[in-house]
Amino acid sequence: MHSATLKSPTAPARPHPQPPGGKAQRSDGAGAKRRLLLCALKLFAEKGFAKTSTREIALATGANIAAISYYFGDKAGLYRAVFTEPLGSPKDDIARYVQPQFTLRQSLDGFYSSFLAPMKQGELVQQCMRLHFREMVEPTGLWAQELEQGIKPAHEALVGVLCRHMGLRRADVEVQRLAFAVAALALQMFMCRDVVDAIAPKLVKSARAIDNTAARLADFAEAMVAAEQVRRSGARASAGTPAKRKKT
Repeated sequence: MHSATLKSPTAPARPHPQPPGGKAQRSDGAGAKRRLLLCALKLFAEKGFAKTSTREIALATGANIAAISYYFGDKAGLYRAVFTEPLGSPKDDIARYVQPQFTLRQSLDGFYSSFLAPMKQGELVQQCMRLHFREMVEPTGLWAQELEQGIKPAHEALVGVLCRHMGLRRADVEVQRLAFAVAALALQMFMCRDVVDAIAPKLVKSARAIDNTAARLADFAEAMVAAEQVRRSGARASAGTPAKRKKT
């Protein structure tokens, strides 16, 4: 498997102290930076890190290469920003569902609303998904970093929520399985947007539709948690019932 390793993947990009050409930064600097980001996202998603040049990105954006250096430091810094900034990290949303005063429903609402919120950005999300899939196939190190620093903490936070509401002191394999199932409801909608658009586009056709879908996923997840609690109660009851002796 080809690996186009980034230089210092965990280090932030270092912008130059002065804008390109030594001129004062333009008032539309934020807009120029975002145009570079979005154009780079499209090209990186289509061609990958190794096969996309900064010259190509600058040309497609109508900017110069010095602008990439100014805003992102280098190609690796731009790729890092493209990979992390548009959608953020799952870790960023943890506070929206782990508050100790939340009911289970409030936690699930927070989890699904934050998970599906980026879908309101339309094509941007699909490009981000393509880039993430490409990163898995042509790794630069950012996927492994995201797994450790973003996805794992978010999963552990969800497991903690489930344990708290089910009265468990620590997670067992069934709670882990339940957490993955709860997350999978949203993951299916998020990562298979093209499938949803082809089969049932009304589910995600607008911001309101996405909010309604998030609420219904919370309904389904509540039912899953309740079913697991019933299963556990039944298992405990069976374990405490002595086996019947066979008649001779």
